[in-house]
Amino acid sequence: MKFKAPDFSKLPKLPKLPADLDAALASFERNARVIVITGITVLALTVAASVVVFFISIQGSEQVMVPDVKGKELSVAMLEMQAKELYPKIQLKYSDNPDDKGLILEQSPAPGAIVKAGRRISLVVSRGIIVDRVENFIGQNIDDVKIHLQTLFTSTAAPLIVIAEPPLYRFSTENAGTILEQDPPADTPITAPVLVKLVVSRGPENNKVRVPTLTGLSIAEVLSKLGTSDVVYDFTARSPEGMERAGTVVSQLPAEGSTVNAFSRIAAVVAMPVTPADGKVYGIFSETLPEYPYPFQIRIDAVSTGGDRRVLASFKHPGGALSFPYALPEGTVLSLNILNKEAGSWQIKAGENAGSGANPGSGGNGGEAGGN
Repeated sequence: MKFKAPDFSKLPKLPKLPADLDAALASFERNARVIVITGITVLALTVAASVVVFFISIQGSEQVMVPDVKGKELSVAMLEMQAKELYPKIQLKYSDNPDDKGLILEQSPAPGAIVKAGRRISLVVSRGIIVDRVENFIGQNIDDVKIHLQTLFTSTAAPLIVIAEPPLYRFSTENAGTILEQDPPADTPITAPVLVKLVVSRGPENNKVRVPTLTGLSIAEVLSKLGTSDVVYDFTARSPEGMERAGTVVSQLPAEGSTVNAFSRIAAVVAMPVTPADGKVYGIFSETLPEYPYPFQIRIDAVSTGGDRRVLASFKHPGGALSFPYALPEGTVLSLNILNKEAGSWQIKAGENAGSGANPGSGGNGGEAGGN
């Protein structure tokens, strides 16, 4: 079988390019340089325009002078800011003067500063005084009222309500420290700082209480019992005698069950171990406090060498001689707190009694402490 090759001579011939296309190609070749130069020129102009726009945007808006709006009403200040193409950033704040309400107290940047138009200017606007009338303090505890007023006027330069010192104290059936009268009365409008005079209860006159039992109690039990009755204890220490158990109260006078006036003084004797078997330091804390107009709340904290704090005892005390027993590891710090404020601190050291020679009324650290 023979293979027959195809006859390509019979295929149709491709048409010839028209003369005008050849002319166009020739024209493009002649003008190629002009076209390239034109493209480069357009690109350069575009880049230049972009650079100009960029630097214009960096240069920013027109510079203007910040107007002085301090002491003006907010609406007036905003109109002046708008005229300068400036925008206020407003912060509200209580002030001491009731007439300041709605006025500009502060501004930043300061008047006369040169800034760009469109910048935000910080304005502090007065909300007026934080209270506009005297509150009703009758029936409240004077210490709570003082704390409340201190908190209320923390953000102001000067408090609008001040308690006159010292208040007038008198005996009453109300609890000690309760406010009985006030001048000016409640709801008095406040137009300037007000000095409030108070009459405060000393508690019932000749109020009778029953002496609790301390004899036979350990030091820890005694400390937990100090706040359960309105009497004041004067503790002393000596070595155990006969069958007395070391580390306990061995006598008290007046005897348990006796009826005495509130916050009368009760003498109590603690038998201290000669050589403590538990490794603790035993002793009697003693200090002299100022005389208070009524019994203040006292709290004794013990802070370990590791920094752990715990309440050792909490009770009311009229002032004068203060004492209590303790049995604590050496190095422990005793912290004396009066009305929740630390008045002094003492470190426990063997061979010295806590509180000796210190002055807790001054609020500083006291002398170092120890045990027998």
